Amino acid sequence: MSFLNSVINKVKDEVVREQLQDRKDIIEHKIKFMDKVPVACLDTNNKLNYALEEVILSAGGILYDFTHSAKVVIYMEKGKTMLELMGIVPPLLDKSWPAVEFNRVYLMNGQDLDTADAEDLVTALEDIAEMLYPGFFVFGNEGIDWLSFKTQ
Repeated sequence: MSFLNSVINKVKDEVVREQLQDRKDIIEHKIKFMDKVPVACLDTNNKLNYALEEVILSAGGILYDFTHSAKVVIYMEKGKTMLELMGIVPPLLDKSWPAVEFNRVYLMNGQDLDTADAEDLVTALEDIAEMLYPGFFVFGNEGIDWLSFKTQ
């Protein structure tokens, strides 16, 4: 998790830096013992979105280029709210995708996400870990930063 470590290490406030490191370490420790989850992260054009690639990898995901193989699909686009995504995403979904079939499609708020901010990245790490491993992580941001998009 060197990418996240380098961002966290830039935080000047030592207390905040330690809190962020602890939050990251909890996830890192738990996912060590779990299988990686195939994930496709898409924008509103159904194109692959690599903005959170390192965060997805750090949360226990394996970024897939093919939605037909991904068990989880995350829609996130910089500047778009979850409400906007709710209006855009439904016609983009393909019922043959495993993520659609098993209701593992998520919408992530990209409106205020700053991918250079350590706090935002650690929160995104927690959110994605919760999406990938429901029941193992509960951070309380569902409905605020992300939501499960029921397809059926």
